[in-house]
Amino acid sequence: MHPDREETVGNGEAEEMDEGLKEDTSLGDIPLYRPRFSGMVRQKAYIFDGKGKYYNKDWDFAEPKENEFCWYHVELPKINQKLPLFAQCLIDILCPPLKLQDILSLVSNGPLCSHVDGALVFRVNSSGPPTSNYTFRLAARVTENSVITVSLGRVPRLGFSPMSESLLSQIPAVETCSIGGTPSHHGGDGNEGSGIVIREHVLEFLLTMNHSEEADNPVPESVSNLVVHIIDTHLDHLQDITTKFEMELDSVELELDKGGFALKKQMLDDRRFPKMHLNLQRILQVIAHGEQVFPRVKEKCSSKKWFSSEDINSLEELIGRLRRLKENVGFISNRVTAIQAGLDSWQAEQINKKLYYLSFLSIIFLPLSIITGVFGMNVGGVPWTEQKNPEVKAGFRNVMFVCVGVLVLVLLCFLFPALYSRIAAWRRTIALKRSWSLNRRSYLKRTLPVKERDSYIRL
Repeated sequence: MHPDREETVGNGEAEEMDEGLKEDTSLGDIPLYRPRFSGMVRQKAYIFDGKGKYYNKDWDFAEPKENEFCWYHVELPKINQKLPLFAQCLIDILCPPLKLQDILSLVSNGPLCSHVDGALVFRVNSSGPPTSNYTFRLAARVTENSVITVSLGRVPRLGFSPMSESLLSQIPAVETCSIGGTPSHHGGDGNEGSGIVIREHVLEFLLTMNHSEEADNPVPESVSNLVVHIIDTHLDHLQDITTKFEMELDSVELELDKGGFALKKQMLDDRRFPKMHLNLQRILQVIAHGEQVFPRVKEKCSSKKWFSSEDINSLEELIGRLRRLKENVGFISNRVTAIQAGLDSWQAEQINKKLYYLSFLSIIFLPLSIITGVFGMNVGGVPWTEQKNPEVKAGFRNVMFVCVGVLVLVLLCFLFPALYSRIAAWRRTIALKRSWSLNRRSYLKRTLPVKERDSYIRL
């Protein structure tokens, strides 16, 4: 059974299949591995004529003709699987003609830029969970007439497709939902006229783009153009994810400003901002890998005859763009840290308030505990206990008076700073009003019209 056509079977059928393999199949014919997601892997192959045209190609790794070059792309599924299973799937797809060393260099974690078996191999693979939207994996093997790339999931705009008229070339009508739930169009007859209708989710996607839609998929005319296109698309993907993250952070800040106690407590319980900070660190890790890899790619490609000088300059611009993206992600990380610090201070303030109420309650019972401690001592001569003078029978009343006196004294100690601050603020207000009135009087005296007496000006 071929691994690509394997179907899921039950435990009983699997046991029967194993028994059949043991009886009818020799040891050399038994498959050593069975990829669990071989049908989920997407494969794309293109051949370029070097004149701005491309065609779909069979997955055969055949050598192209003169002035032609090929591109083979593999998209691994975004599922929770270990790294060896991804490697097994790539071995099934790319071997032959690639060797095990080439395949492991494409699927391993971390940054890499080196020559492997005569080809230039570079990768920027992060080690996060594959299902996360902030885990990026992109590796490429470049030769003079072919490029092989491996990515985790679909990278937007990485492939090529015949594009019709651009969505941004006309004045669109935006589709919104009315109160009843039916879609409505603003801006005229969007369906009947020459205009087009932009759906809400498409408009949200366009807001995250920091590049021109018409320049997304230029067909490369050389291998160097294709390498620049792959790196540029990778940076576009990082930029789009960062912009979307920033928009999400803006909406969270707006909700936090409008929300009250329940919303802040929910965010703290959900650990919203620590998770956002972790995702930012994953993006920063991929950007750091790119800062290590792409300058070395430019350095190694500059010595290749088939790599044009214009594409070398394009790589230099992409490296500068990556550094600016790193600064932007650093600013966003500082914003998340500041918001988290604000929530932590708010939580500490709530705890301090509860502790203040608890301490105030303990203050109320403090005199009673002191009195009970004193009068509970098992010694003689304690006052108001009818030991020395049996005629004194108002001991309980006297103890209550002592408790009230101690309580008033403690409360005065607590309230004195507040009263002092209020009195000081009242005195400052009176002083400011007095100085304002004096200044106003002096200003009025200076602005009064000058009276002349006997043709002399009074000074």
